[in-house]
Amino acid sequence: MAEQDVGVGQLLLAEYQTVKDEQKARIGFRDNLLYVTLAVVAAVIAAAAQARQASMLLALPPVCVVLGWTYLVNDEKISVIGRYIRGELGPRLAALTGSADVFGWEAYHRGDSRRRTRKIVQCVVDLLAFCAVPLAALGVYWGGGAVSPGLLALSLVEAGAVVGLGVFVVRYTVPFGGGSGGGGGGGSGSA
Repeated sequence: MAEQDVGVGQLLLAEYQTVKDEQKARIGFRDNLLYVTLAVVAAVIAAAAQARQASMLLALPPVCVVLGWTYLVNDEKISVIGRYIRGELGPRLAALTGSADVFGWEAYHRGDSRRRTRKIVQCVVDLLAFCAVPLAALGVYWGGGAVSPGLLALSLVEAGAVVGLGVFVVRYTVPFGGGSGGGGGGGSGSA
């Protein structure tokens, strides 16, 4: 194989494509986690209703916390990739080419006047899917009457985990990336 001359610009563009591919894969995975959560919630509620066992609802909090945390971590990585492109790759390629406008879309799509509203709505959706539903399930269990001491203790731990997840969801959304410096959380797909 003949030796090829690979320039710094080509390497930066190859890195850009690689991180964009990772970002795209993470976006698809993250967004599917909402559908998985809805399916699991529906299945558990249906099973609990059919069996008339409110204690079966105690399966929802750990499942929602695991899926919600995975969603949140992927959302943060999506945002980190965007920040890396805007803060590292773009400026390096701009310096190399002498162009001030490199990867313009990476900044342009973030300037939408409705972005703030979308981020807030997405935060509410995330809190409903991953926190409100399992807390409601716990409320149904607690209000169902037959609460054993062991399951009560378990349910209180689960409630703490769900509330903790809710804090992280809000923290990573407000003020639009408070978790680690920008853009993460809330499932906005901000990159």
